[in-house]
Amino acid sequence: MAKTHRAGSLIVAVCATVAIRGQQAPPSPEKPWAVSLGPGIDAQQIFKARPALEDGHIYTLTELVDIAERSNPATRAAWERAKESAAAAGIARSALYPLLSAVASGSMNQYSQFFGKYYHEDTSLFPAVLKLSYTAFDFGARRAAIDEAQANLIAADFSFNDTHRQIVFHVADAYYRLLDAMAQEGAAQATLTDAQTVQNAVEARLANGLATLPDVLEARAASAQARYELTSIQGLEAIARGALATVLGASPRSEFRIADVPADAISSALEEPVEAVMDRAIRQRPDLQAQLAQIRTADAGIKRTRSAYYPEIDFAGSWGHANGFGEQKNFGSSAQSTIYPYQAQVQITWNVFDGGARKNGVLHAESAKGEAQAAAVSRRDQIEDEVWTAYANLKTAREQQTSAAALLEAAQQSYAAATEAFQAGVRTFIDVTTAQRTLARARTAEATARVQLLSSLADVAFRAGDPIPATQH
Repeated sequence: MAKTHRAGSLIVAVCATVAIRGQQAPPSPEKPWAVSLGPGIDAQQIFKARPALEDGHIYTLTELVDIAERSNPATRAAWERAKESAAAAGIARSALYPLLSAVASGSMNQYSQFFGKYYHEDTSLFPAVLKLSYTAFDFGARRAAIDEAQANLIAADFSFNDTHRQIVFHVADAYYRLLDAMAQEGAAQATLTDAQTVQNAVEARLANGLATLPDVLEARAASAQARYELTSIQGLEAIARGALATVLGASPRSEFRIADVPADAISSALEEPVEAVMDRAIRQRPDLQAQLAQIRTADAGIKRTRSAYYPEIDFAGSWGHANGFGEQKNFGSSAQSTIYPYQAQVQITWNVFDGGARKNGVLHAESAKGEAQAAAVSRRDQIEDEVWTAYANLKTAREQQTSAAALLEAAQQSYAAATEAFQAGVRTFIDVTTAQRTLARARTAEATARVQLLSSLADVAFRAGDPIPATQH
């Protein structure tokens, strides 16, 4: 029996220790603490399967945008926030209607005087009541709360649209970055091929006594440098591919291919004046519209706080049915009753003095409106600056693309002439190496300028709130 008692005491002590430990913070700062998430959260259910990208399919930008809008968690989070705001607006509207509740209960009571020797009574009561309460008049407090919730819903809807706008831009930006890395890889591969061709030619001339060993070493160094640069660019391409997959909501380990942008897409560069782009951005940017909706929220908040200065008229009523039973044992008598109680009440509540709470509430709401207005002006200025910067970058990218194309053509001709002259013994190997490096830089510049122009076009459309080219069906 003593052993059983000790075992029970041990179990109680262990359970108490576990319960206390479950509420403890880490005991010391020098090492991590074993923490359990606890029941109720299934990570496997939350982290559902990501979209699978097909390795054999060549994805266009439009297809990638569709995948991102379906799979990126940011769109779902914005959607849930909009649904929360819609539910809050429904809750606010419900205040316009009466509240009807049904109450049923049962009670038993026993009463004894002088320990039941002279008097003892038992009673039972089983009432069922319908209660009705309704705020008949509140000087616009409920309507202001509804307007406030509705404005928050409008802001959430605009934010939802802005989330999609940002997702589309992030996909396009990551897509163009990957295209840039792929173009850089192609240029680096061509440079490596040229370097190996020159190396083979110099080594052949060395075998025939027409070149020197320093020329061969220089050619080998150029090939090694080209191979090193190709490897570095391949690493950057892998990073860009993983970044695009992450924006799509897929795993960065995904292997997939993307389609190049047709050449005619570049010819649709923006020609309208920057003032027109700015005006359009102010009219249609959803983030600015969401900020303006916050001003409506603040206006409704002012009306709601000012309504507290006025009385509130409420009506309450109830009607029910109650069965009662009572018995006095010492006297041998009993009684039973059935009643239908009802009640009606009109109540007027007017806070005459509150220590300045209403006054400060109105001041707080008016300051919130001023803050919202200032934030909208600041957002307007920021949007105009964003459009101006994107527009300037587009003009620069167009000029760079034209210059890079001319540079590439000239570098190709220079390299071909230098190689031909070197084979004929007219030019030196140093001339060939110089022309080869110039051609490598020209290839890189042309690849970058082409993608940069596409990226600048997308940036201008994003800043203006326009559809981004090549992202829609």
